[in-house]
Order: sequence, then structure tokens, then C-alpha cells
Amino acid sequence: MPQIPGIGYETAIRVLKKVGFAVVREGKHTIMSNGVVHVSIPRHRSINAYTMGGIAKDAGLSPKEFLDLV
Repeated sequence: MPQIPGIGYETAIRVLKKVGFAVVREGKHTIMSNGVVHVSIPRHRSINAYTMGGIAKDAGLSPKEFLDLV
């Protein structure tokens, strides 16, 4: 599993918006969609590296692509 350490939920949301995702709903998690894929982002100051890697993978991004957009 790819690892992306030290990313907060605000940064994750900002990066996913850059690649065409939009916020569908917010609660304890922020749900984002690009019309085909839905991803769930936990609202934590620092998201676990493995979890963030999984979110990037689900969104179709490699760890390097994700970090380049930060």
C-alpha cells in the first residue's frame, strides 16, 4: 500500500478538487465524487499514511502524483 504521510483532511480535499472531485456531503467524513468514483476522507488533522495512500489510490492517483499536487 502506498504511503503519504503528514497530510491533513483540508489538504486532501484541496488536492482532490484540483483533479475534478467535488464535495457530496460532510459529517465525520467528507464524501467526494467525480461522478464515477466516490472517496471518503476522515476529518482528522493528520490522516494515517496508509489511509491517505488508499484514498489517493481510490481516486486514481499515485503517491507521487498526489504529492505533486499538494
